[in-house]
Amino acid sequence: MPRPYKHMAKRFDDTLRRIHDSIYQPIAPLTVEAWITPEPVPFANRQSGTYHALNEGDKWGELFDCAWFRFRGTVPVDADGEEVVLLIDLSGEACVFNDAGEPVIGLTTCYQGYDPYLGDAGKRVVRVPPNAAGGKDVDVWADAGINDLFGKLKNNGTVAQAQIAVFRPTSFALYHDFDVLKGLMDQLPEHSARRACIREALYDAVLALRDFSDDEAVQARAILAPELAKRGGDPSLRVSAIGHAHIDLAWLWPLRETRRKGARTFATVLRLMERYRDYVFGASQPQLYQWIKDEHPALYAQIRARVAEGRWEPQGAMWVESDSNVPSGESLVRQLLYGKRFFRDEFGIDVTNLWQPDVFGYAGSLPQILLKSGVRTFMTQKLSWSEINKHPHNTFHWIGIDGSSVLAHMPPEDTYNSSAAPRAIARAEKMYRDKGVSTDCLMLFGIGDGGGGPGEEHLECLAREKNLAGLPPVVQEWSSAFFDRLEQGGERYARWHGELYLEKHQGTLTSQARNKWYNRKLEFALRELELSAVWAMQHGSQAYPAERLEAIWKEVLLYQFHDILPGSSITRVYEESLARYAVLSEEVAALTAVADNAWAPAGQTIAVNSLGWDREEWVRSSDGWQKVSVPAFGFTVLDHVGWASPTVIDAALDRIENEHLRVTFDGSGRVTSVYDKDNGREALAAGECGNVLAVYDDGGDAWDFAIDYDNFAPAEFALEEAEARIDGPLAILRHVRRFGDSRLVQEIVLASGSRRLEFRTEVDWRETHKMLRVSFPTSVVATSARFEIQFGSIERSTHTNTTWDMARFEVCGHKWVDLSEQGYGVALLNDCKYGHQIRDGVIDLNLLRSSTYPDPVADRATHRFTYALYPHTGDVAAGKVVREGYALNVPLRVIEAELSPTLTHLAPSPLQGEGWGEVFTTGASYLSVDAENIVIDTVKKSEDGDDIIVRLYEAHGASTTAKVSLGFAATRVDLVDLMDEHPSPLPVDDGRRVSVKFGPFEIQTLRIGR
Repeated sequence: MPRPYKHMAKRFDDTLRRIHDSIYQPIAPLTVEAWITPEPVPFANRQSGTYHALNEGDKWGELFDCAWFRFRGTVPVDADGEEVVLLIDLSGEACVFNDAGEPVIGLTTCYQGYDPYLGDAGKRVVRVPPNAAGGKDVDVWADAGINDLFGKLKNNGTVAQAQIAVFRPTSFALYHDFDVLKGLMDQLPEHSARRACIREALYDAVLALRDFSDDEAVQARAILAPELAKRGGDPSLRVSAIGHAHIDLAWLWPLRETRRKGARTFATVLRLMERYRDYVFGASQPQLYQWIKDEHPALYAQIRARVAEGRWEPQGAMWVESDSNVPSGESLVRQLLYGKRFFRDEFGIDVTNLWQPDVFGYAGSLPQILLKSGVRTFMTQKLSWSEINKHPHNTFHWIGIDGSSVLAHMPPEDTYNSSAAPRAIARAEKMYRDKGVSTDCLMLFGIGDGGGGPGEEHLECLAREKNLAGLPPVVQEWSSAFFDRLEQGGERYARWHGELYLEKHQGTLTSQARNKWYNRKLEFALRELELSAVWAMQHGSQAYPAERLEAIWKEVLLYQFHDILPGSSITRVYEESLARYAVLSEEVAALTAVADNAWAPAGQTIAVNSLGWDREEWVRSSDGWQKVSVPAFGFTVLDHVGWASPTVIDAALDRIENEHLRVTFDGSGRVTSVYDKDNGREALAAGECGNVLAVYDDGGDAWDFAIDYDNFAPAEFALEEAEARIDGPLAILRHVRRFGDSRLVQEIVLASGSRRLEFRTEVDWRETHKMLRVSFPTSVVATSARFEIQFGSIERSTHTNTTWDMARFEVCGHKWVDLSEQGYGVALLNDCKYGHQIRDGVIDLNLLRSSTYPDPVADRATHRFTYALYPHTGDVAAGKVVREGYALNVPLRVIEAELSPTLTHLAPSPLQGEGWGEVFTTGASYLSVDAENIVIDTVKKSEDGDDIIVRLYEAHGASTTAKVSLGFAATRVDLVDLMDEHPSPLPVDDGRRVSVKFGPFEIQTLRIGR
């Protein structure tokens, strides 16, 4: 009789389902008790919550409720000799603990919103020790949270299953035999002989299964075995597979839940490693390991043993999988510094790859930061999310703005949640855009974000796919081994220059603005603290607060995680992080005051300059205004003479003016003219107005807003009040504006002697699905603009000639963006904003958004920020734009004669005369450099020892040899990498001067010894 090919697909699906249903046979219920709490409690307090006796089907809580569950029962006597398991599904995530209070294995609800193409996310099986079978009692504790992988309440939060069951291993094995062969058949061409053979074997197996008994399962497996035994020939592509469990440290759940997700996931990995000897797993983010080490030391010891065995790979050199758009250059350095040191100290492994599968674009300065941190390779898949242009390569050399190159690979399956099924391997081969020049690709298999990583189904597939005819061979191995092989063919790979821009999630450059404000302020506050602490240490009167600084830095780095700082998490994440930011800011201020007290001259009020060039600016102390000259990295004693009259300063409702700029306003408060007296030209476009505070409709979520948002006419904040005044050297025009339920107060400030027109703004923002932007149509004609990024800047087009240009409708800039033509330019500076657009001469800055998902009250709060228009002669370099950006963010710091730190208990113990013995004097520079394009970015103590680390970078894209002068005597100066290591000695002239060579945008780090 002919085979019924037309009906085989449904027959195969039905048979696979019936085999699956036969694997576990429930034989007795479990009694269920729960002690419910709103927040997690430790094992020792597991019975401290509200007690409930529950049955299957009972609801036990609401979203993010917690409970300790106790499951008890007796294995029926007639199950003696059988393999017995527990089937537990709590409609959430859970972790079974042993009697010692350590995690054993994680559980994940079978009720998921997870993509079924990527596999079955449910994990409900707990294996019972052999001595519990046949009349023995079962007693199991589990710590549960009522949320699924994506922070949702599923199945109404009920006890979905609590049963003792018999496990049928032959049916289990048959299921995976059948599933792999059926999956392989579906990937093969219709005309393939291999497909025909598999189809016939599967049908014969179907005919052998009637009652789905163990005997029938043995017979069916024997029918399928010849097809599973067929091997491939010489491969053109090899797939390197590594177990993965992408864990967002916060996202649709709070940070506290991630600590539990990590324990559940890692426990599950360890249990599966006991059963699958080929299983190799990798995990990034030292922060996650640190939590496990602190809270579950026995579990952590098991992880260390698997690392030593070579089956668990520490991945990714950063402390967390950080956003790479918003953090400063020094923040990215610290991510690598603390991340690499953790893995080296804990496991003896120097991690040389950056593991960033899910980050929203990658800055063009990152390749150099990686290379100078000992990181050669980079993995992501996020660029596959781009919406307009497809990134042309999976394997390529990524070239940074300085010319540094790292080897990048994007797994061609375009996911970090691979099912490891035949369809996944076939897709990887099909989608690999560089398979003609590379014989290797990477596959990350497993279920992330609390799904427990790989499950039995992944590992059973891989056991059958090592060299299965019809598929590329698959090997489970460390990603570092994969990258080592990949590097061998490097000369054939394409090169990609500049940033890796994600054509999606541009809204994350603005969402949750208060977190971005705190991040910027803390980055600079930590810079001030480290400098003052170094001065105190060298003065010989104060120990460097290394331990507290590291702890503060690590917490700041945690909040730079790619779903926290970008603004794409739930409300609670921001309530908690904002509270912690406030505490950290207070502590940093107190520690800085303690350090200042140790070196600052007693009884004098001083102005401190922590930038690498001399500055002449106005400062205000308790004695009033004074214009001071302060040397690079030095201080000046204020002479208490008070304010001196500026030469030209004027303020009225329709204008403010100083020596350099005359700014006029219309009746609605818009800027109608910014006339540059020095250059005799208008900075704004003819007939256009600047400082237009436009409110656009924004129906997007925290990640995204529409590319055509500006095709629709915006509303504006309407002017309600205006007041002009003079405050010492400042001409100020104060505007009060209103839109809807929101109120905006803005002081437009022009200081005597300054070319910087500042807009000091406070907004009580109460809108929903709106976006506030400010724009300045300039008179500059240029087809490209320059945007500051970490340790340099990048050029981007100002037109939409190509789809690549069009896709960059919102881009990242740090302290400044600049639009210049030959001889003249206009920059827009800011103190905490990142989302920009520059099109056809208009500089536009995204100030605030108000999405409703995942945080329904995102950014409805009071915000404070400053942006500044800066017209200048020449381009970025000639106009000193870099310096102005720093000056706005790092004002001269006034230390009053009477210091009263609020947290004096934080003061470290004095050094008792140890140190370098230098005494700082007013008007002297601690550090200076003779090249205007060299920025001294960081001064800190070395991680090991008491050497001083000075980090500098070239800011204008020009090769330079610069002379760095020290205000103290040094016995040696070494060039080191960003880890403070691998010294290369530099000649030191008179113990105080060294020459340092820089390539364009190059970072150099000096290690200075006494």
